[in-house]
Amino acid sequence: MYSPTPEDWHETNRARWDERVPIHAASEFYDLDAFRAGKDALRDFELAEVGDVTGRSLLHLQCHIGLDTLSWARHGASHVVGLDFSEPAVETARSLAADLGLSQERAAFVAADVYDAAEAVPDRSYDVVYTGSGALCWLPDIERWAETAASLVAPGGFLYVAEFHPLTDSLDDETGSRVVHDYFVRDPWVDTTPGTYADLDAVTVHNRSVEWVHPVGEVVTALAKAGLRIEFLHEHDASLFPRYGALDRHEDGYYRFPADRPRIPLMYSVKASRPA
Repeated sequence: MYSPTPEDWHETNRARWDERVPIHAASEFYDLDAFRAGKDALRDFELAEVGDVTGRSLLHLQCHIGLDTLSWARHGASHVVGLDFSEPAVETARSLAADLGLSQERAAFVAADVYDAAEAVPDRSYDVVYTGSGALCWLPDIERWAETAASLVAPGGFLYVAEFHPLTDSLDDETGSRVVHDYFVRDPWVDTTPGTYADLDAVTVHNRSVEWVHPVGEVVTALAKAGLRIEFLHEHDASLFPRYGALDRHEDGYYRFPADRPRIPLMYSVKASRPA
């Protein structure tokens, strides 16, 4: 029998993210000064897999403070829209867009729940719908997400997802070598860890969060069921942060297991298109 989803999951998660926005904006992790000066927030494999976005419209679901969204604009997207359920995050993203001299016609940000995106965003469809790392774990219903995201993909366009591999949530935090959690778990995971990944020592009050694990097969099946054609599913042996103590940081900025350790997927990416 599954544990029920807490009724306050949405308000709980939003309070947590609202509190962390100013911490993230001031952190070395996000380094907004470097971003304003031209630093790219996108990963090399994302740029290669998405391809040239010049002249294309792009919607970024669950955009947080908008660095990835604005980076796509820098790479030539004609019109980018970022959506997030945190008002402070959206305000920070709008401020960053202004700092970069981008008009609202080039870069717009909307405060709304991802499940309400079809009604909240300014256009009915986009050439590219993008979701970055660490987004899907905050959603209880992946089929509803897939239906919403798919509905916003223009004919001839595609959805691109880059995510942390759910297998990583099944392994022990110290070494990443032992299976200690059920990969197929459907119960919500309630955490109360203070601080934030961008500043582990930050003093925080809203520390409760509710998250879910979505197996890769569940995500891909939901996208196919929503009417999109799966172009590829790629698994990557690198992570964006030291998920386990055993990971080493490489010159390219990614974290990987030592060469004498068997590799496992730490991230994955999916491209799913809508026929023209």
